[in-house]
Amino acid sequence: MKKLYPDAKAALDGLLKNDLLIACGGFGLCGIPERLLDAVRDSGVTGLTFASNNAGIDNEGIGKLLRTRQVKKMISSYVGENKEFERQYLNGELEVEFCPQGTLAERMRAGGAGIPGFYTKTGVGTKVAEGKEVKVFDGTNGPEEYILERGIFADLALVKAWKADESGNVVFRKTARNFNVPAATCGRVCVVEVEEIVPVGSLDPDAIHLPGVYVQRVIVGAPYDKQIEFRTTRERELA
Repeated sequence: MKKLYPDAKAALDGLLKNDLLIACGGFGLCGIPERLLDAVRDSGVTGLTFASNNAGIDNEGIGKLLRTRQVKKMISSYVGENKEFERQYLNGELEVEFCPQGTLAERMRAGGAGIPGFYTKTGVGTKVAEGKEVKVFDGTNGPEEYILERGIFADLALVKAWKADESGNVVFRKTARNFNVPAATCGRVCVVEVEEIVPVGSLDPDAIHLPGVYVQRVIVGAPYDKQIEFRTTRERELA
């Protein structure tokens, strides 16, 4: 099965339509699939739901798709650093399902493992628990309440990685791994953009973070410009 595609548009050909649920890797601007998100924007599809930690920042990452009003709903943990995200949510223009970060990662992982739901103490007694099934389990301090969280089964997963071989085995670099692995596994189809393609057999099997069985399509997105979320400076002190 040929997994390498010439560019993001070609890799997403036949996969995009309105009202998709897309699992997207990244944390802020770290490890976001920039080229693939640009291709989704350029396709013009609408009514999208994204499961992602956040939406990048204004006009970067998923933030570009918020600007073009292609996103209907965000399943995410964090709204800050994106004024358009905040504005649309507060004005009732965007549906947001807030999900604690650990729970979001586990919901993606559960979907990838075929697990429809799991119980967690995170969010018990808060707005996160509203409308969710509550079950009591015996804990170390006696009976304790847990809420049911559902696994995420996405139509499409968009992932950014460091290296991949021609079979789709993937290696991430440091903190850029973040949500990318669970996002990749919970997608019915997973498309990965990487900085470098290497020959099959050149990756140490023990260093592979995402096996090629989870990956259907791969592109090279390099070169990239390093985006900085915050730039903090101070005046140089005189010697």
